[in-house]
Amino acid sequence: MPDPEEPDRITESRTLFLNGTIAEESWFDDDVTPALFRSELEDGAGDITVWINSPGGDCFAAAQIYNMLCNYEGKVTIKIDGLAASAASVIAMAGDEVLVSPVSMMMIHNPSTVAMGDTAEMQKAIEMLDSVKDAIINAYQSKTGLSRNKLGKLMDEETWMDAGKAVDLHFADGVTTRDALYEDAPRTEPSQTSGMLFSRRQIAAAVNKKLCDYAAAHSADNKHPLYRADALEARLDLLKPFI
Repeated sequence: MPDPEEPDRITESRTLFLNGTIAEESWFDDDVTPALFRSELEDGAGDITVWINSPGGDCFAAAQIYNMLCNYEGKVTIKIDGLAASAASVIAMAGDEVLVSPVSMMMIHNPSTVAMGDTAEMQKAIEMLDSVKDAIINAYQSKTGLSRNKLGKLMDEETWMDAGKAVDLHFADGVTTRDALYEDAPRTEPSQTSGMLFSRRQIAAAVNKKLCDYAAAHSADNKHPLYRADALEARLDLLKPFI
């Protein structure tokens, strides 16, 4: 029965949309803030579906929204519309069921910040980022069941996942199509045989290896310092931080 003290409260299933950057405050009315999301969430009861299309944003604001959804009394179904990247991927982990569009992407990476000051201030910033990363891993691990070490490496490599790979790694439970992929698949260790996973560091390492293999195979004089494969690899390693 409806609560007589809240006659206008919606009790049937609802659909909410989380589109745009996640921020503590909205300056141009195009950001998603915890306050705005809470007002929509608390406007009714019953099961909800949250469509996400967001590049991410403030990780602390995302943590607030994540906790709101985790504590919501009705069933929470998350549907990733186009992109759930960075902080938005953390919010997605709050769903009782997470579904991804066959044309959507999910991205996870390490948190970042801007810091200024002496070495002590820089060290504080590093420790803060380490703590934030641990907190983010908590959300990912709760959903996926993957080890913290594996999740940490995926974040280090700034990993992009298509729908199939998101399901394969258990970041999502299914794909929003009639013939849903992996619909009844058991939660086993990822097979790494289906879907697409993109990592900038893995791509850079693969290019590095191909160039070194080519140099080693085609060098006319492998003793010449300009043609040594190990010298080429050392030079390519210098480019890694900028790729």
